[in-house]
Amino acid sequence: MSGMRARQSMTFPSFQRAALRALAALTMLLATSVRSNYVFDEDPFQPVTQDETVAVGGVVTLTCSVKENDNSSLQWSNTAQQTLYFGEKRALRDNRIQLVKSTATELIITIADVQLSDDGEYTCSIFTMPVRTARATVTVLGVPGKPVITGFEDAVQEGGKVTLTCTSSGSKPPAKLHWFRDEEELPGRPDVVESNPDEPTYTVTSELTLTVTRNDNNALIACAVDHPSIANGDKKTEQPLSVLFSPSVSIQPESDLPREGEKFYLQCVGNGNPEPTTFVWQRKEGGLPPLAKEDGAFLRFESLNKSDNGVYECQADNGIGVGDVSHTLLVQEAGVNAADPTAMSTSSGVDHAVIGGVVAVIVFIMLCLLIVLGRYLIRHKGTYLTHEAKGSDDAPDADTAIINAEGGHSGVDDKKEYFI
Repeated sequence: MSGMRARQSMTFPSFQRAALRALAALTMLLATSVRSNYVFDEDPFQPVTQDETVAVGGVVTLTCSVKENDNSSLQWSNTAQQTLYFGEKRALRDNRIQLVKSTATELIITIADVQLSDDGEYTCSIFTMPVRTARATVTVLGVPGKPVITGFEDAVQEGGKVTLTCTSSGSKPPAKLHWFRDEEELPGRPDVVESNPDEPTYTVTSELTLTVTRNDNNALIACAVDHPSIANGDKKTEQPLSVLFSPSVSIQPESDLPREGEKFYLQCVGNGNPEPTTFVWQRKEGGLPPLAKEDGAFLRFESLNKSDNGVYECQADNGIGVGDVSHTLLVQEAGVNAADPTAMSTSSGVDHAVIGGVVAVIVFIMLCLLIVLGRYLIRHKGTYLTHEAKGSDDAPDADTAIINAEGGHSGVDDKKEYFI
């Protein structure tokens, strides 16, 4: 019994050693596998390719190369695994496919006039032992068609809303649509994308809703396609917008200086959509003058006179609304040269000069009179008489001198004093 326990104790370590050896062998196997994959990645016989993107109708170039070759041939195959070129030998009768270069380490071919059916994975193979392959994905872009805008069939009245629809078909991947008014980009609704049933392309639709004003009349509304197969602006459709609005009116006189006796007219100019066709003339002070005649947008005067002066009003109607405006007519005297705009100002200037000269002469004369009158008044205001008689110095006393002065003396001259 004790011997059996001893054998069991000796057998268990040997089992552990066997398990350890198996684990070590598995580890070495995994290490060898990893090392072999690494060597495979660095395999000089492994073909190298790259993916390509091309638009429908374009040309794509497929290049396959290896670092080394053991006299094995390179081969290109299409998406259906049909051989296109084996070395320099054509295998598929398709004139769109041409050989560019064939050496022991490189095989280059081109496919012209690419179609959507050419989209997919192409395989380059080298027939070594074992055969090595590499794949290149060719992405064919479906070129979107020129966008079509609908919704312009009827003109829109000012203040109303219009909904425009833009559609472009044939894009792959789906194109993006953008709206513009002249050069300003407008926000439209999100694009709606639908698959085309017979080919791997898409139809994209976008809508734009606008509240229009008269400033939008004849504005260019554009829809542009954004897609990697085309340059920006290559696919763009423009359409002018038509907005109906009432006319704005102005009156243009034949001359700025109408004068008596001349023929003359006032023209009523209306700007609306549509253009106004009905015009009505009237004078605010009463009826039109006898010699004034309405002629559509014109009010004609056969011979102007002062009685034609007044405020004239024109109303223009285009069926959408009515616009009106007024103009004041002032007829000049016949002596004023209407052909010379400076005649009136020159005549007025001469009159002012004459009046100014007369006023200056009058002021000068008044100043002279004031000076003479002043000197006269000053001279007479300073003169007075003294009754001091001669000989008063001989009077015995003051009372006698006064009596003598009061009595006066004949032959005695008045004494005068002057203060100047």
